[in-house]
Amino acid sequence: MEELKEANLNNVDETELEEKTYVEDIKKEEQEEQDEEDEEALPHSEFLDIFEEGLALMVQDPLLCDLPIQVTLEEVNSQVALEYGQAMTVRVCKADGEVMPIVVVQSATVLDLKKAIRRYMELKQQREGGVKHISWKYVWRTFHLIFNAEKLEDDKRKLKDYGIRNRDEVTFLKKLRKKRAGGIAGPLFNN
Repeated sequence: MEELKEANLNNVDETELEEKTYVEDIKKEEQEEQDEEDEEALPHSEFLDIFEEGLALMVQDPLLCDLPIQVTLEEVNSQVALEYGQAMTVRVCKADGEVMPIVVVQSATVLDLKKAIRRYMELKQQREGGVKHISWKYVWRTFHLIFNAEKLEDDKRKLKDYGIRNRDEVTFLKKLRKKRAGGIAGPLFNN
């Protein structure tokens, strides 16, 4: 009986030893794999350089050639949507003669167009280096969007309802102030 207990203890010790060895081997392999991955990992700056090179090649594609070098994913998706007929370009003409090509989905509302104009301007400012704050509440209080002499006043109305189609021009025009009855000095001098 004693011999049996001793044999069982020896078997348990050998089994524990084998398990420990197996676990240590797995840990060594994992550490080696981690070391190999660390050797293959690129510094952030190198990764960005490779990404920008690939992006520059992609932008040379005829479908994407109109996009800027510092293109965003949103702009690429918009260009692809244009190609598949899921979006349209609305040319927004400013008073200074600048034309902003704004891409919106086919079912866009006036509010969607306003948001797209805002995004276009923000990206333009970032690329030019001058990040100024624009109060968009002020902009939409003092400017109209006009298409075929009709003001686009209802933010919920679809652009199609106004008759706006792909490549149509919408004018970005300052609102005229309404004069008060009698003018500013009117009541004082009418005695």
